[in-house]
Amino acid sequence: MKSATDCYQLANGVKIPCIGFGTWQTPDGEVCVSAVREALAAGYRHIDTAQGYGNEASVGRAVRESGIPRDELFITSKLTNSEHGYTKTLAAFEASLQRLDMDYLDLFLIHWPNPIAFRDRWEEANAGTWRAFEELYRAGRVRAIGISNFRPRHLDALLKTAEIAPQINQIRLCPGDTQETVVQDCRSRHILLEAYSPLGVGKALQAPELVALAQKYGKSPAQICLRWSLQNGFLPLPKSVTPARIRENLQVFDFELAEADMQTIAALKGIAGYAADPDTITW
Repeated sequence: MKSATDCYQLANGVKIPCIGFGTWQTPDGEVCVSAVREALAAGYRHIDTAQGYGNEASVGRAVRESGIPRDELFITSKLTNSEHGYTKTLAAFEASLQRLDMDYLDLFLIHWPNPIAFRDRWEEANAGTWRAFEELYRAGRVRAIGISNFRPRHLDALLKTAEIAPQINQIRLCPGDTQETVVQDCRSRHILLEAYSPLGVGKALQAPELVALAQKYGKSPAQICLRWSLQNGFLPLPKSVTPARIRENLQVFDFELAEADMQTIAALKGIAGYAADPDTITW
């Protein structure tokens, strides 16, 4: 991979830029519009949002104001936890398109497999949601469909009734939180792994081992984290509202981590905490 526009190919043949710009915790309004606009100007062509982030309208506005043709961009959103089930999913999808002011999505994900509102019937709810996803996919309303925060047992349950397998699982992946079981399971099923919070919400950047590697390579700890993610075959989704950092996070294609350094990072455990358990979340 040589640049942010280099792509992974999903199981259905759709190409997805190998690094995306995340918008989690980016407030709706001028802050989000400015950040996304800056990301697009820097060279990102893959923008990740979600219904639950509350900023889809701002993402859509930034895309329109950028002047970049829609078909040159890859836009993701995610189904919020309260809208699981066939009928609610279809309505929620239409609402996302309205907020984004777009005719289609490139990727739509189930954000969490087992929200608290569906805890006693999550398998049934996910089956209905996925039927809606497949319908939208077959109609060309979305180019790829996937999941987020799914563990193997949630995926096994989904595949009991699914006719189309998910093409992506977006999970928390960063140095110290590598979710090896989930990664191996997805790879065995040809499901691409997207890495949200690839910098460990900033906590990983303080690790002495990463600081030392940053000095060795003449890069920032954040760039070390993102390069590690790419070399693992993950698709990182860094987020920032600071223009200099937005640009810096793309400057990860001009160096390569040595295998020994990859192993050093792989050996780190818990330096940025761990992913939430999808079966015990309270939202």
